[in-house]
Amino acid sequence: MNDDTKAKPTEEEKVEEVAGKTPTEKPSSEKTLEAPEKLEQIEAPKPHSPSDDALSKGKWYIVHTYSGHENKVAKSLRQRIESMGFENRIFDIIIPTRDTVKVSQGKKENIKEKIFPGYVLIKMILDDESWLLVRTTQGVTAFIGAGNKPTPISDKEVEAIQKFMATEEPLYKATFSQGEAVKIVDGPFTDFLGTIDNIDEAKGKLKVLVSIFGRETPVELDFLQVTKL
Repeated sequence: MNDDTKAKPTEEEKVEEVAGKTPTEKPSSEKTLEAPEKLEQIEAPKPHSPSDDALSKGKWYIVHTYSGHENKVAKSLRQRIESMGFENRIFDIIIPTRDTVKVSQGKKENIKEKIFPGYVLIKMILDDESWLLVRTTQGVTAFIGAGNKPTPISDKEVEAIQKFMATEEPLYKATFSQGEAVKIVDGPFTDFLGTIDNIDEAKGKLKVLVSIFGRETPVELDFLQVTKL
């Protein structure tokens, strides 16, 4: 028998050799498919939201704050509610405001005027712990209620406040008072002096009594058309 015949592998040996390699030699496409599957398992944490049952038990309470600290109190409360896990007991915070046009020194400025300065509305399930969280928030001075017991207000009252807040036409914040003497600075009666007879805050208009030919004549003017003496 010559050496060439001995060197040739049999068919069975070839099959075994190929079979022995396949488990270790995976196609590259199989490896790339694993990454998306692992990524899908990692989900971003979802914010905890109150259950419908908990919301139905919540009531609206009025909290008194230091004047001018309403926004700070609301921000601090929201942070504490989240960090202490009270989302299922304290649900909503409202600072009642309305859109107002303030007229000062001949200029108009759109501002958010507080309807009830020094007060914040909170929807919550009142218990010892939730009361303590709100009451110990910096800037809060007290719950409003009879005696030492916080008294809830009705949903109807809160809805009325929210409707008033949503009023589309801005109100004008008057810096004038009825009977006040003013000087007209714009229009056909410029430099005339007059007395305020009526103030229409909704329209930002004044009715000023101006002396013309010795008689007091009512003239309707915009807030910007007069100035204080």
